[in-house]
Amino acid sequence: MKDWKKAEDIAAYRVQLISPLLADGLDGAKVRDIKAQICQQHGVSERSLRRYLAQYRKHGFEGLKPKGKQHFHSSSSPFKDLIEQAILLRREVPSRSISQIIQILEWEGKALPGQLKRSTLQEKLAERGYSARHMRMYAETGIAARRFQKRHRNQLWQSDIKHGPYLPIGPGGKKLQVYLVAMQDDATRFVLHAQFYPTIDQSIVEDCFRKSIQKYGVPESVYFDNGSQYRTKWMSRTCSKLGIRLRYTKSYSPESKGKIERLNRTIDTFLSEVSLNNPQTLEQLNEQFQVWLSECYQHRPHASLDENASPETAYRSDRKALRFTTPEAVADAFLHAEKRKVDKSGCISFMGKKYEVGLSVIGQAVDVIYDPADISQLTIECSGHKPWQVKELSIGESAGQRPPLPSHLDTQPAKSSRLLDAAKEQHQQRRERTTPAVRYEGLWEGETEHV
Repeated sequence: MKDWKKAEDIAAYRVQLISPLLADGLDGAKVRDIKAQICQQHGVSERSLRRYLAQYRKHGFEGLKPKGKQHFHSSSSPFKDLIEQAILLRREVPSRSISQIIQILEWEGKALPGQLKRSTLQEKLAERGYSARHMRMYAETGIAARRFQKRHRNQLWQSDIKHGPYLPIGPGGKKLQVYLVAMQDDATRFVLHAQFYPTIDQSIVEDCFRKSIQKYGVPESVYFDNGSQYRTKWMSRTCSKLGIRLRYTKSYSPESKGKIERLNRTIDTFLSEVSLNNPQTLEQLNEQFQVWLSECYQHRPHASLDENASPETAYRSDRKALRFTTPEAVADAFLHAEKRKVDKSGCISFMGKKYEVGLSVIGQAVDVIYDPADISQLTIECSGHKPWQVKELSIGESAGQRPPLPSHLDTQPAKSSRLLDAAKEQHQQRRERTTPAVRYEGLWEGETEHV
């Protein structure tokens, strides 16, 4: 598909939409209740849910990517007017579903039958802050949260980012703050992976999440807070591709992530101790942290676990089988996409490196599909071309050989100059148009006879 990122986002949304229906052991009554709840919360029809389930069970993640095109662009003025009308209808009655809003707009003659698609309108309302979830959040007064704990390992993972100490790792030995990302199993309190990083962005969450999956398999679901590093389209796509249910805590509800917060308070004891050692590098800090994590947490008795077992013992002794996937599937799930414009030499610049993509796409914008953990090889997608692989351009001491031109750019042999032939024809037509309408040759001949 031309818009790779858009298709992946739509499929990820649909997977998370139907994920509650994919749980094991659901009876018919429970399935009907869940479907009714999803329809009410997200404004989709039961028919759409059945279609999504059928496509997912048959084709997996790829089956939920959209096949058709939208009827119009969201930037068009008529479409903007329809969105404003839809927002007004949602504000009048917050419980109105997407289907009801579309039906009202069609009955009032403001939209043609079939012009508005549920998925498109739902997306636009969410962007403006008027989704069904937003309206419920505004209306909620808040309720007390109950403690919960999953029965088996890898049923639910939690994660959080914690501010760490300052280290002299900046330019000229400038002290910069580092940050800890931890991934914890809900049932056993076992820390799947935890590490200090020099930045606080999306990439540190990706790295910790990926290493946890590579070591301990794929979880059934994950539970994150609403930080910008977690609430990303990338996270939704990754979880959907791996069959993970993605859940977020409610805003201003710190009690809902009590386990990971308790782990953070325990880690405070390490930060107090490590300040005495005064580590000078990030490597030194992480080495000391891994030793502390193993000896002072993973293998220590935990009061919340049966028989005061340690998190390590509880995780290892759980009989629930771990679900591993192939390295190729993990790499595909963690792919990113960015756009780049091809320069006049057929190359692109990407993360400070040059890649030769070909002369046939000079001047065009291409999609760069890549794995952040390995950018030695990229996948390039461009409209009208099949995806292809490119590697980093090797620049030597002398100029390299220019790559051959694509076959469709080869010189075409010709028998004569079509320009000169056409110019000759044009010249002849011009002369005929400028020839005088009256000729005087005959008159001059007659005067000569009378002389």
